[in-house]
Amino acid sequence: MSVLVRVERYSLIGHLVALAFGLAGILLVMPHPEFLEYLPAGQKMYAWSLAGGGVAYMLLATIAVAVFAYRTLNLRNLLTFMLPAVGISLTSELLGTSTGFPFGHYSYLSGLGYKIAGLVPFTIPLSWFYLGFSAYVLARAALGVGKSTEYGWLRQIGAVVLGSLMLTSWDFVLDPAMSQTALPFWYWHTPGAFFGMPYQNFAGWFGTGVVYMSVAAFLWRNQTIAIDRQEFRLPFAVYVANFVFAAVLSIGSGFWIPVGLGLITGLAPAVICWRSAVRGSDRALTSLSLAESVGNATPVAVTSK
Repeated sequence: MSVLVRVERYSLIGHLVALAFGLAGILLVMPHPEFLEYLPAGQKMYAWSLAGGGVAYMLLATIAVAVFAYRTLNLRNLLTFMLPAVGISLTSELLGTSTGFPFGHYSYLSGLGYKIAGLVPFTIPLSWFYLGFSAYVLARAALGVGKSTEYGWLRQIGAVVLGSLMLTSWDFVLDPAMSQTALPFWYWHTPGAFFGMPYQNFAGWFGTGVVYMSVAAFLWRNQTIAIDRQEFRLPFAVYVANFVFAAVLSIGSGFWIPVGLGLITGLAPAVICWRSAVRGSDRALTSLSLAESVGNATPVAVTSK
């Protein structure tokens, strides 16, 4: 196993463990602090979780996805997605927290790391990158971008729209959990009509996703996502783990409708995309193997009588 694969795998495992710790801390320990008495170093672990748990799980996911993209798609494709994703999402977040556009008026609290310009935690643009990348790669592979010249531009648009929809669906379940639970990470200055969120927030999410995924789509052009079927597990696992984390928190706070909406518009399409991407990868590898077999075949001399 290469060093990059180890870093990717251990970062993903650490990300999943950090998410599990976060759920346990918010849903079990906060309402029932007596649990800490039965855990070795329980107080220290809980204090660390409050101080750095949110930062840790986002940094680990960023490392896992970045290494995955570098290893499977090369450095150029990693940078031409990551830089627009981070730069454009940070711009949207800074505008949102200072002017109210495009998401509405909100402010971040503590718990997510150093705030850029005193407004946006540095980890937030990283989460736009790793969730957006996971959603876009699944959508792009499922729609066969680059595998056929037929309706190529429609496939590109479809991948951007579908990827942005899955990204926005994550916020359907994330925002109620993270802004209105016992341990909020941000708050809305004026609570909106959709379970405390303004509808403008979803337009801002979708629009921001469309912009940076469109930039990546333009820079990637019609490149085929030639990834082995097993490799698709990582972007799928990252998307599903973060969706489930947010969904469990929302359900724990009684927000069932946003979770149901997210299941329909986010998790279900992600599962379909993953299955389609895996089948497409199998077909591509089969075609490649056949081509190599033909190319390596020993020429047979043809003689006449």
